[in-house]
Amino acid sequence: MPLSEAWDSGAWAWTTAQRQAYANDTTRPQLLAVSASSNRSKGDDDPAEWLPRASYQCTYARAWVQVKHYYGLTVDSAEKSALSSILSGC
Repeated sequence: MPLSEAWDSGAWAWTTAQRQAYANDTTRPQLLAVSASSNRSKGDDDPAEWLPRASYQCTYARAWVQVKHYYGLTVDSAEKSALSSILSGC
């Protein structure tokens, strides 16, 4: 999950320590090693705007929801619709 998405979803209200903990948390799936081209194509988009290849979409959507839930981040209506659509097919 892009840092800008976390910010827009509520991280703006976090302390500096909370933002650093999020940005450095390797125990949850917000930090995934991907190729530079994959990272550039995704940019700071959420699942309503960008999705990985079809075979990885269920894993991606589950990870997105896990991070949003764990960190208490909000989900906008377009994002929720996209996630619901993906997860209903998993």
